Order: sequence, then C-alpha cells, then structure tokens
Amino acid sequence: MLMKKLIVKLPRGLQARHTALFARKVTAFESKIILSKDGKTADGKDIMRIMDLVVKEGDEITLLVDGCDEQMAMETLEVYLLNIS
Repeated sequence: MLMKKLIVKLPRGLQARHTALFARKVTAFESKIILSKDGKTADGKDIMRIMDLVVKEGDEITLLVDGCDEQMAMETLEVYLLNIS
C-alpha cells in the first residue's frame, strides 16, 4: 500500500470536469484508490463521493493506492493532481 499527501495544483481543484477525468484515470488501474480530505474519504472511482470532498486548488489531500499496479497508479494520479503534464 502506498500513501502520499499532496497539495492539489489543478486550477479550480476537483470540480466536475477534473473529477470525471480523475475517475477515468483511476478505472485504468486494478488497484484500489482512495482520496481523503479533512477526515472524509472517497473511492477514486466514485465521482459523486469525490465531489463531496470539495477539493479546491491548494488543498491538501491524502492519496491511498493498494494493489498490483499501485506504483504506476500513484505516479499517474500524482502527476494529474499536481498538474505537471
């Protein structure tokens, strides 16, 4: 299991469009992916639960990834959330 705290750098955070893109990326992996913010958690494939976290640009989140492709999943999602690409 991998766990990493990140500061979200996506403009406007995880609003509808960015959340849908995030969930699409998550479905490409077999690993279980969980987002956590302020004590609330959401499955990375559940768009509505992610939206309920109200993740804004500059917010700190915790990304938990557990599974056979966890390293690749963590790297891919970290790049997306940090708006590196």
